[in-house]
Order: sequence, then structure tokens, then C-alpha cells
Amino acid sequence: MKNKKFDIIIIGGGIMGSSTAYHLLKADSSLKVIVIEKDLSYEKSSTTLSMVNARIQFSLKENVQVSQYAFKILENFEEVMAVDGAKPAIFYRREGNLFLHDKKSEPAAQRAFHMQKELGCAIEWWSPEKIKTNYPIYKNLDNIVGGTFGPQDGHFDAYAVLMGYKAKAKSMGAQFLQDEVVTLITDGDMDGNGACIQGVKTGLGKTFSSSNVVNCTGAWAARLVKTIGIELPVNPVKRQVFAVTPKFKPDCPLPLTVLPSGFYFRTETGGLLLLGKSMEEDPTGFDFTWDQDRFEHLWGELYDFAPVFESLKLIKGWAGLYAVNTLDANAILGQWPTLSGFYLANGFSGHGLQQGPAVGRYITELILNKEPKLDLSIFSPERVLFKKPIFEDGIV
Repeated sequence: MKNKKFDIIIIGGGIMGSSTAYHLLKADSSLKVIVIEKDLSYEKSSTTLSMVNARIQFSLKENVQVSQYAFKILENFEEVMAVDGAKPAIFYRREGNLFLHDKKSEPAAQRAFHMQKELGCAIEWWSPEKIKTNYPIYKNLDNIVGGTFGPQDGHFDAYAVLMGYKAKAKSMGAQFLQDEVVTLITDGDMDGNGACIQGVKTGLGKTFSSSNVVNCTGAWAARLVKTIGIELPVNPVKRQVFAVTPKFKPDCPLPLTVLPSGFYFRTETGGLLLLGKSMEEDPTGFDFTWDQDRFEHLWGELYDFAPVFESLKLIKGWAGLYAVNTLDANAILGQWPTLSGFYLANGFSGHGLQQGPAVGRYITELILNKEPKLDLSIFSPERVLFKKPIFEDGIV
């Protein structure tokens, strides 16, 4: 590659990096943008290993607004991302999310529900009786005082969305390179206010220069920035999903149903049921093995809640990584305070796939000094330096 100087270097070509590349070139087609991704097969990408969900059921206003924007984008994604007449097929299915609440979680859920209504969200509060009426196979509601149902929440093909953004960005002039950034090149005093990003060096020995670099490396984010002395509270945490074929076949698709324990499940095409649960003991590190013993525990929770699923067959399981922000489990977005030109889009803690559209637009606005259409400054990296967390109120 002869020209090694770029207007913007994006490190990481998953949903965040590809969305950002697209939005940059949409805003200014003259920009020279390169996306450096260590594995363009995306075999271990959190984007492609996600169970995939898009929901407005958050308690932090900005997270709700980010999802509202994602809904709008996904509705027209296939048409907007068409390249030379070829449209990505993302199979966007709005089958709903149903969060079940016990007495402990009800107050926070009620606060979030009313806030979402004020923002114009499609959200409903269901009594236990209504839950049973709509889904009579949900038998064990003894400790459930109600549920929040988002009829427009749903899921889609994560790989197709990623490839849609990538193909569109490439058609607009973005370059994608398979290589790994191992060093960030800086100039000035990182402990003062005069440090600037200068570029990156890769594992294949290449150097790329730019005064704007975006870290979109997901679960690997902290490892990269630590090389220049930045301590980012983002850990790679293993999450596991299991796909089963139940003997009982529901008459209609089941929404993503989330129990107070954190156990969740939903139907998938082909007669499958997907199960998962985040646990405190989930290991930190770059481990992609999946544990069949965990499935036995999840099966027990499913059976207790819906005994019709007594008989089922495990088809497959897989593990992916959450980029968990240990400070507050929310995104870290914006320019690092002590390094001019170095932007972060990290720490999404499992919410990143649905936040990709809004994040790509927001990072673009920051780099190009445009007024943000959606103010996401609450997620600024400054709160990491000053240890000022912003928490979701009971719905994570």
C-alpha cells in the first residue's frame, strides 16, 4: 500500500469500526479512511458471535434514544446499504422483548417504563394474567408481579448487518486491511495536555500516519491502549449461548423472554430455541470454549418456568466475548482527554451491536466537529479518569 497517510484510521472492523467508516464517508466522501482489522473472517468477533437483540428497554435515557435510532436504521437498512443494486438480507424480525419483574425489580422497572413512554417508545406493562394469556406455556409466574413488553424490539442477522456496513463503506472509498495494530504512535506528554496521536504500527511491520485514530477493538480495547499507559476498565468476559430443538413446538414465535434471574431465551428460525445467561463467575480472558455443563443448569431454569420444554435436544453452543466496562457497564465514547485525536468506542458490555448505528454517527460528528444529532456526551471517557459511573437503573 503506497499511501500510508490517512485522514482517519479505525482500529477494528466489527460493527463499530464499519459503521464509523460508513458514516465518515457519508459525511465527507473526500476523506481517506482505513479500517485495520486483525481477522476479516470475523471468526471471534463479538459482532458475529452475538445472540443479537435490539431493544428500547433501558433505564438510561441516552441508551433508549440510541436504540430508537437503531430501530429507524434497521427498518430501511437493506435499501440504504445496497451496493450496485445488491441489498443485504438482514432478516429483521420484531418479535418483541418481554422482561419479567419480581417485587425487587419492580420499582426500577416502573421508573424505566414511564421514562420510555415519555420518549414515545412502544412499551407495555403486562400483568401476570396478561402474560399467561399471551403465552400460556409460561406456567411459573409465582414470584412475577408484572412484565414490560416491547413489541418493536427484535433481532436480526448480525453478520449481514456488519457486511452491509462494510460493503457500503468500501464502495464509498474506505480501505479495509487485515493486520493487527500493536502500537499507537503519539507525540507529546500524556500526563499533560499536549499529547497528540500520530498514527499506528502493525504486527506486519507497517506504519500508518493520521491525526485521528478510533479504537473500535471491542474486547481487546484495554490491551491496546495499555501500551501507551491508558488504563481502560474494559474486560473481555466470556458469554455462552446454546441452541436446542424442543419436542414441543410453539404456535408462534416467542419473544426474547428475560427472567429476574437473568436467564433468557427466545425462538429462532428452524424450530430452534436459544438459551443464555450472564453469570458472576463467567471467566475473564480470551476464551472461546463453551461448557456443556452450563447447559444443564439453563435447561433446569427453562423447565421450571415452562415445563412444556421438558424434552429437547442440544444442537450446538458457542461462546463470545462481552467487552465489559467494569466501571458502569455503559459505553465509553469520545476523545481520550489527554490524547488529542484519539477516540474511543468501547466498553459496550453486550449492548454494542444495537448501538453501532448511533455510535458510528456520533464518532463521525466528533471527528468532523459537527453538532451531534444525539447528545451522547454522558458517555465521555472523562468519567473513566474521574471515576464517575453512570448506571442503568435495574435493567442491564
